[in-house]
Amino acid sequence: MLLPFARILHLVSVVICLIVIASFALFVIDQTSSASAHQQQVLNGEANGRNGPPGTSAAHKGSVRAALDDASDALTSPFSGVTSSSSSQWTIRIVRLALALALYGFGLSFVARVIRVRV
Repeated sequence: MLLPFARILHLVSVVICLIVIASFALFVIDQTSSASAHQQQVLNGEANGRNGPPGTSAAHKGSVRAALDDASDALTSPFSGVTSSSSSQWTIRIVRLALALALYGFGLSFVARVIRVRV
């Protein structure tokens, strides 16, 4: 009777991990592309004092990307206390990714395996 629940739990674990990893990968792509553009502006002498750090401009996100980021933010929000003292977006994203993979990936999969073994 609990076997279908274990399968669902494992599937939920995989889906959550994919959402968090995809959101992080898109963050990395955005950060590296904006950093490259910023460095090119600096080298060409086009950068001025009005430009903030790379990645701080409000980029237009597609609806799928926005939904993915919203879901990832909701899933990693329990870990916001751990990263509250950091101002680096890289540190925040990496720590939240690691904690989400540990809790949702390892934790939920472990519970699903325990349910399967005990049934």
